[in-house]
Amino acid sequence: MKYYSNLYVSEGLEKKKDKVIARLERRKIQPDLHVILLPECDHNQLEIVNAMYLLQPGYPREGRMVVGIAKGFEEAVELVEEISREVYDATGDLELRDYIQAKEQED
Repeated sequence: MKYYSNLYVSEGLEKKKDKVIARLERRKIQPDLHVILLPECDHNQLEIVNAMYLLQPGYPREGRMVVGIAKGFEEAVELVEEISREVYDATGDLELRDYIQAKEQED
């Protein structure tokens, strides 16, 4: 998996960000962690999944970009709202996927 260079992190995980990412990479159990991903299909904007799904054999981890990490589903939804506001303020539309991909290429 790749991680967005401007990774969005929920309030309670800011200081633990590197540790959480390391645990994701080592495939450690983090039951309350949710990740926000760019979806594989082009017609969706973002995807929120529980980190436990990433542990399943055969889950497509290669080429997936993690845009945000949050403790709990509600905080993940709040992060998506934050991302949406940022994108709308910057571009005047809600093309989240395009905005994130463009920002990633800039960095």
